[in-house]
Amino acid sequence: MPADLTRDVHTSFEDAEDVRIREAFLGNGYVVAPAEDRVALDRIRDFIATTTAKFLKISEPADPQGFLDRIGEHVNASNLNYLRLAIIDALQATEWFRPTYFACGRRLLERIVGNELAMQRGLGFSLQLPGDETSVLPLHSDAWSEDSPFEVVLWVPFVDVFASKSMFVLSREADARWRTRLHEFSSRSVEDFTNAAQADLTYLDIPYGNVLVFTHTIMHGNRVNREPTARWSINIRFKALFTPYSDKQLGDFFEPITLRPATRIGMSYALPPGFRE
Repeated sequence: MPADLTRDVHTSFEDAEDVRIREAFLGNGYVVAPAEDRVALDRIRDFIATTTAKFLKISEPADPQGFLDRIGEHVNASNLNYLRLAIIDALQATEWFRPTYFACGRRLLERIVGNELAMQRGLGFSLQLPGDETSVLPLHSDAWSEDSPFEVVLWVPFVDVFASKSMFVLSREADARWRTRLHEFSSRSVEDFTNAAQADLTYLDIPYGNVLVFTHTIMHGNRVNREPTARWSINIRFKALFTPYSDKQLGDFFEPITLRPATRIGMSYALPPGFRE
C-alpha cells in the first residue's frame, strides 16, 4: 500500500519550535509571529510612507507609522486607488523589495511550507480607510477559485491591526463546520453567509512588528474599518516549489526563489549520449 503522506512526521525529525508551529498551523490554519528581520520590515514601511508623501506632494513624515495611521487626513475614497497603484508600482520597481519582504518571515515559511519555495511575482496591497465600504472582502476561500490549496499567504501589516481594522478568519475547525452548511446559502448572498458565521470569526490582533502566515483554504475576509485609523498591509503567496499548481502557474504567477543545489543538478542532469542504446 502507498505511504500515508498525511500522517504525522515523527517528532524526532523536528525541533521544539517546528512542533509548536506545526501544531498551531494545523490547528488554526494560521500563525502570527514576530518579524524575523525588523530592519527589513521598517525599510518597507518607511518606503511606503515616503512614496505616499511624494504622491501627495507633502513633506516626508518624521513618524512613518503615525503618518500611515492618519492617512485619512490626506486622502479619501476618490483618490485612494491612484495612491495604491503608485505604491505598488514603486515597490515593484525596486530590486530589494521581494527579498526584503521574504526576510520578514523566511524561517516561518520554511517551517510551514518547505525550503524550496516559489513566490508570487506580484503583490496584494491593501489600504483601508476608516469607514470605507469599498474595501470590504466577504467570507471566502481562495482555494475555491484558481488558487492551489498548497499555497500560503505571508500577510504583513505596516500599522497595528486589530478588530475591524484587521482581517478575520475561521479556524480550521470552524471552517470545516461552515463548509458543510455552505449549500444552505446557495440562494442567498455572501453577506448573509458572513453574518451567519459571525460568532465564529476570529479578528486577528497583529501589532506592528509581527507577521501572519495563513492557509487560504480557510475562509477569511474583512469588514468595514470602524477604527479611527487606517489599515495598511501587503499579502504575497508562497508555496513549495514542487507541489501541485492550479490555474496560477510557475513562471506566470509564481517564480522560484530558493532552488537548492542538488535540485539544480538533478534538473539539468542528462545521461551520457547512447547510454541506453
